[in-house]
Amino acid sequence: MSDTAAPLLRARGVRKYFPIKRGVVFQREVARVHAVDDVDLDLMPGETVGLVGESGCGKSTFGRCLIRLHDLTEGMIEFDGQDISTLDRKQMRPLRREIQMVFQDPYASLNPRKRVGTIIGDPLRIHGVGARGDVNKRVQELLELVGLSPEHYNRYPHEFSGGQRQRIGVARALALSPRLIIADEPVSALDVSIQAQVVNLLSDLQDDLGLTYLFIAHDLSVVRHVSDRIAVMYLGKIVELAPAEELYDRPIHPYSEALLSAVPVPDPDVERERIVLQGDVPSPITPPGGCRFHPRCRYATDICTTTEPPLVKHAEQHLAACHHPLNLHS
Repeated sequence: MSDTAAPLLRARGVRKYFPIKRGVVFQREVARVHAVDDVDLDLMPGETVGLVGESGCGKSTFGRCLIRLHDLTEGMIEFDGQDISTLDRKQMRPLRREIQMVFQDPYASLNPRKRVGTIIGDPLRIHGVGARGDVNKRVQELLELVGLSPEHYNRYPHEFSGGQRQRIGVARALALSPRLIIADEPVSALDVSIQAQVVNLLSDLQDDLGLTYLFIAHDLSVVRHVSDRIAVMYLGKIVELAPAEELYDRPIHPYSEALLSAVPVPDPDVERERIVLQGDVPSPITPPGGCRFHPRCRYATDICTTTEPPLVKHAEQHLAACHHPLNLHS
């Protein structure tokens, strides 16, 4: 990954609000869910950006906005220099070959009535890539690529374990040789023993194929070893963005500090303070004013309740949105 390279994907001011409507005949909008609220992010060619946060913080919605499975409420998304923010379904079709998604649930994301060969080959047939014999050969190559046997071609999804099903989902995403993959919590539905295998597979595929990943997770320990940078999201906003090791060694935002305190430490002699956040995540329908984290922050002061902190640089490549940043060098 070159520092001087242009971003493969740029997101600027992305907002996604879901309307809440009432009324049987004349439905009127009475409120909005602020799922994603003014998010900026760059993905450089060949890098992995981890996107972490609690359930309901908007990270999966943001990933679906990037791939245009959701229309934007506001903002701009640029892929390889082309503005794709307002493209319709037909205009997006050629770009589907470049951007693919691996979904969270390997049980729900595969059609149980289709054989594995059909599931993986569907993207090739839909986009008219190759004759029938070429598609069959490509599917068998993809099965081998993700660590499955080509003989599994005619089996159904229910005949596979959860980890194997997720490998099938990865093979389907790779069918059209994409450049960017949005991995939406690809291991959260799997046993811990299988999670490392799938994470290692994704890492190996990146090295072999030059892929760029947005790796969405709620567990910081999962993304640590695969991410070049990590973005921490809270209630629709990115509150910290930093190189992976720097975030783990020196978190600046109190929310990142709390998330990291929950990551298990393998050394029993190392003691770490466990920070328990008080209260629940506020409603995204009526997010709190000022800093959105202030109702649960142990460092909050009056300014936090009235003024929203901007996402500013505190160190090289280390951004955070906090009025009381932690761990700054004197």
